[in-house]
Amino acid sequence: MADAKPPVHAELVWSEGLQFAATSGKTAIVIDGDSTAGPSPVQLLVLGLAGCMSIDLVDILHKGRHRLTACRATIAGERRPDPPRHLVKVELRFHLQGDVPEAAVERAIKLSREKYCSVWHSLRPDIELTTAFSIFP
Repeated sequence: MADAKPPVHAELVWSEGLQFAATSGKTAIVIDGDSTAGPSPVQLLVLGLAGCMSIDLVDILHKGRHRLTACRATIAGERRPDPPRHLVKVELRFHLQGDVPEAAVERAIKLSREKYCSVWHSLRPDIELTTAFSIFP
């Protein structure tokens, strides 16, 4: 069995309006329900999903000794129109550069989605997730 990750701890302190100063470990960020002083909670959620899968993708491709030189991800989340306005559909697109075979990218995305991405596995199972990628030499 792999080494267990330590528990995640965070603290939020209300500052004004819908803004909270958030800290976790040695990092700090402002969370803002109005998306002005910082990202909203849902923006952080989609950033977390894109970040988790992007990290997995780069890690898997590097371990496979593929010559990836750049990776950019774009993500769009569709939300339910009525409360609780949760995500119902997410499209995540990876823009890769380097000498990377399509099959390796498809495998890395599949491994992230099915096995490694803790953020994806923490979300509702009825969210539709589509992924796509493009590779530029």
